[in-house]
Amino acid sequence: MTPPARLRIVSALGVIQIFTWGSSYYLMAILAKPIAVETGLSTGIISGGVTLGFLVEGLAALAIGHLIHARGGRTVLAAGIALLAAGLALLSIAQGLMSYFLAWGIIGLGMSASLYDAAFSTLGRIFGDGARPAITQLTLWGGFASTVCWPLTAEMTELVGWRGACATYAALHALVFLPLALWAIPREGRSSYLDRSDIAQGAPNVGITDIRFLCILVAGLVLSALSTIWSIQLVTMLTGFGYSTAAAIAIGTLIGPCQVGARFIEMLTRGRYHPVWTMSVATSTVFLGFAGLLAGIPAAAAMIAYGAGNGLWSIARGALPLALFGPRDYPRIMGRLATPVLVTSAAAPALGAWSNVTFGPQATLWGLTIAALLPLAAAIVLARFVKVSAEE
Repeated sequence: MTPPARLRIVSALGVIQIFTWGSSYYLMAILAKPIAVETGLSTGIISGGVTLGFLVEGLAALAIGHLIHARGGRTVLAAGIALLAAGLALLSIAQGLMSYFLAWGIIGLGMSASLYDAAFSTLGRIFGDGARPAITQLTLWGGFASTVCWPLTAEMTELVGWRGACATYAALHALVFLPLALWAIPREGRSSYLDRSDIAQGAPNVGITDIRFLCILVAGLVLSALSTIWSIQLVTMLTGFGYSTAAAIAIGTLIGPCQVGARFIEMLTRGRYHPVWTMSVATSTVFLGFAGLLAGIPAAAAMIAYGAGNGLWSIARGALPLALFGPRDYPRIMGRLATPVLVTSAAAPALGAWSNVTFGPQATLWGLTIAALLPLAAAIVLARFVKVSAEE
């Protein structure tokens, strides 16, 4: 594939990732309060809708992986964008509990077919073994989702209300990003390494009995839960440790730039290192972030480490299955990994809130720190396995 074609695909997917993440995963950080004020829905119901979306996203991930494996990512990503448009349009006119939850169910389906897992699988289908640089570049784009969409959503809410903001995002998906996906992504997304016989015969079974798969799965489950809990509880916990609300928010803003910075450094390495080392650095720095905060180092320094690790993990979780299992069954393996990870993420906010209320910030931080040891241990085991395999 020519460099201009490669640039077109990655750049278009990058723009799409900014706005699909910004209008789904990051949406309620801005809209939760105005929705509650206008509709009278409780904060529990509002967060419950988001949880439903995450749950639907996780439950659909396996089927999405199979569809991308069989048909390529072009049609699936386009369908995901269309579903996001439909869900946001319904959310913009939602009046009560049923319509609100239905909207989030549709948005969840759209998230499953349009966010990172689907995009990574699409890149794997298009570029085969050479997809790692494209995955890294895509995460650089995606890292700007909150930076772009939080102020944009806030400004639209100020000008046209939260309903107008949802309707605007729906129109952007339908009129801009859907055509962009259809234009940029090659039809069927089929590479030379994959043909109809591969699809018909199926692929070697890769599952829970494979230690490599298990290590990635354990790391994904824990890191996803930690990220979800921390993104919600950060301000509450830091204020519990004595920081002012303004200081806690300022410290939290360090995470995004550090994620992008770490991904940029990874891009500069040009894939010279096996992605298991990316995983090792990611899990180490996430653990050091929580452990450092527990040890009393300045929270800003701890969050720089945490943010860098979180950013690198988003690359490792896409690049590792490709490097370890090859491109042929990559979309289906990504679907198998995504389902339990996303379902766990759906439950994580309630778990974090319960722990913080029941045990307090200090005990919750201890729990997060201990949990962060699990992905680090998985990285050590996987690194040893990769080393042994290379020696053989």
